[in-house]
Amino acid sequence: MKVSVKKSILSGIIQCPPSKSYSHRAVVISSLASGRSMLNNVLLSRDTRATLNCCKMLGVDLQLTGLSNNLKENSTNVTVNSKGGRDGLLTPNDVLQADNSGTTIRLLTSACALVPRGYSILTGDDSLRKRPMEDLIKALNQLGVNCFSATPSYLPPVIVQGGGIGGGIAQISGQISSQFISSLLLSGIFSKKGITIQVLGNQVSRPYIDSTTHVMKCFGVDIQHERKNIESIDSNRQGSGKLVQDVGNQITEEYFISPNLEYRAEKFVVPGDFSAAALLMSSAYLSQGELTITGLNFDMPQGDMAIVDIIREMGGQIHVDRLNGWVKVNGNSRLQGGNFNLTKTPDLLPVLAILSLAATGETQIEGISHARFKETDRVANVATQLSRFGASVSEKVDSIRIKPPAQIKSTSVESFNDHRLFMAFAIAGLATENSIVEGAESVDVSYPQFVDDLKDLGADIQFLKS
Repeated sequence: MKVSVKKSILSGIIQCPPSKSYSHRAVVISSLASGRSMLNNVLLSRDTRATLNCCKMLGVDLQLTGLSNNLKENSTNVTVNSKGGRDGLLTPNDVLQADNSGTTIRLLTSACALVPRGYSILTGDDSLRKRPMEDLIKALNQLGVNCFSATPSYLPPVIVQGGGIGGGIAQISGQISSQFISSLLLSGIFSKKGITIQVLGNQVSRPYIDSTTHVMKCFGVDIQHERKNIESIDSNRQGSGKLVQDVGNQITEEYFISPNLEYRAEKFVVPGDFSAAALLMSSAYLSQGELTITGLNFDMPQGDMAIVDIIREMGGQIHVDRLNGWVKVNGNSRLQGGNFNLTKTPDLLPVLAILSLAATGETQIEGISHARFKETDRVANVATQLSRFGASVSEKVDSIRIKPPAQIKSTSVESFNDHRLFMAFAIAGLATENSIVEGAESVDVSYPQFVDDLKDLGADIQFLKS
């Protein structure tokens, strides 16, 4: 599927869709809690449905409520009935299909070790079967779990033998994905003798781990965490492979999990998704419009909340009401390029890249090598497709430099079936006379109503027949 996008000025008020990250974590943790949990405002998307379906296959009673006949419904409420992580999971009678969701397969790989007996097999679509799993598999092995890949390169499918998590010390690199740490934390509370997780090297995407521990605490489990006093790498020099390697084998932080902990069933409200909000904010600047985004929670950790500071640093006008949870963006303000490090927030790469098209001067984006291990190599794909809009782009392993064109050009771009790239490129098309963006079907991964929401705000965007 592809869309045609023409020059438009967006305006209005829009409710931000629920957080995909928090939806995954709330569903998995409540599935491991003993009793009945009530989850409100859970995102309905292809990725979150994968987590819901896999948890059902593991024997958890999940009931979706509050659905309507409105095809634009972004969310649902979920009632979760579980006997808990030690007693509530069953051996799945079929392969667990995570589809395109890296979060699903990674969080549930550790959870499958809690199945009392038998084996669980987890896999996904073509893209997911290229996502790295080696560090998580080896960490689980260190903790007494018989877990292995069906391939010699440690890619999915992944096979996990049940019987519980023994415990002990696990060393794991922090430089590929924060989801590995989150996975070990979520299910590690049920270990038989406690767990110490030692992170090697600088931890990427740390705010996602903060989201994990925040939800765990809401369900009654508090994790001890200690950061080591190691001099951080200068963000301006992080593109050097040597400097990254200098701390790559050092323990930079540790997580301590006591044995035989339990989650308690709770009520939990999923906050609005700052990843989606960041895209909506960028659409105001590319269209020179004015938008108010509601449904945000500034008290729950989300890395992509950093978009507010980034826009301000670029000179953009943005008003934040933390108490009432909304942001108002004036897209008529002039943006300036600059230097930015996204080590903690890799999902902002597509957003910052298209904002750079509307800025004056060059934009340098660093700390993004781990964005190469997402649904696609986002660094390479952003570089090639932004050049089609007329930008001059220079790409390195861990950074990208963007010089915007005098006028953003109409073009045809590919999103490589990556939902965040499609949404970003479609928004960039709002500044052109007429651009074609392929891969519209990918948005159901995280924001199924994206195209309809843009239309409601005034975007001239239409689906095209293949």
